[in-house]
Amino acid sequence: MSLSIFNAFIVGLFSTLHCLGMCGGIIGTLTMSLPESVRNNNLRLLSYTSTFNLGRLLSYALAGLIAGAFGQTVMEAISPRYAHIILQVFATLIMVGIGIHLAGWFPRFNLIEKIGTPLWRKLEPFAHRLLPVQKPSQAFLFGLVWGWLPCGLVYAALIWSTSAGDATHGALFMLAFGAGTLLPVMTAGMLTGWMVRMSHIPNIKPIIGSIIIVMALLSLGVTLQQGVSDTHTHQTHGGH
Repeated sequence: MSLSIFNAFIVGLFSTLHCLGMCGGIIGTLTMSLPESVRNNNLRLLSYTSTFNLGRLLSYALAGLIAGAFGQTVMEAISPRYAHIILQVFATLIMVGIGIHLAGWFPRFNLIEKIGTPLWRKLEPFAHRLLPVQKPSQAFLFGLVWGWLPCGLVYAALIWSTSAGDATHGALFMLAFGAGTLLPVMTAGMLTGWMVRMSHIPNIKPIIGSIIIVMALLSLGVTLQQGVSDTHTHQTHGGH
């Protein structure tokens, strides 16, 4: 499980290069909506930015909690004995899909965003009522809403989190994914220029996508090896 959580963190980290426009634009809008006294004080600005993102990550965790519980229920109903292997194969397919998308080989992957459009239409008016942000509690609430903004990679990670095994690990999985996005999003203003230059490096996206795909296949290999080992141990003990 720790390997899957690490993979989720890496995918979150790499996805920020791909989603720079959306994330950078949102954090820029939020920053400009703050009182001038906050914007001109780095420590206060950091506290508000942290509060925004705390709300966002809690939304991810809640969604992961639900997804993990759903995945556990479905897999135990289908095949209790082989649920872990089935879930890992499913997780590998999703992670490979994310890698292909980050590489730029499957742009239609973003159609997955349509899944959350109806929910976002209900939440968006509430988000608008929270602007301009004047106090930390507003920042936190806006972050909670921001976490449900339609994003293909977030939704893919959420589908992926159904393979986490249970509700708790589903929540941890999405927290890890969110943590991967945290530093680039929080420092968007300072790092935007550097990240834009990074995105223009020849073949950088295929390289990142390929790394994700290799990580997915290695994770599957480890799981299958453990499955074979566990089966052998079970058969050996059964023979005694």
